[in-house]
Amino acid sequence: MGQGRQQDRGCRLEMESIDPMLFWNIILTMVVVPFGWAFNKMFQEVKRIQILLNKTREEYARKDDVKDDVHELMDALRRLEDKLDKVLMGSR
Repeated sequence: MGQGRQQDRGCRLEMESIDPMLFWNIILTMVVVPFGWAFNKMFQEVKRIQILLNKTREEYARKDDVKDDVHELMDALRRLEDKLDKVLMGSR
């Protein structure tokens, strides 16, 4: 029976020496896991923003393209104005 108590005490000593390590692991887990979660969410958001940026680049009208379109539109409006002038001058 004396040995049983001695083994019981030895077991209790091992448990007491493990407790600070267990406590430290719990603290580290509580600190590291939220940072890992936040990093993962941030990484996902960066990935989403990169996809949106690539789509914007594909759909973005370049200055030269817009300038050409404006010139074509202005030419069409001038032709329309000339036709309108001819019609109005012809009716006088």
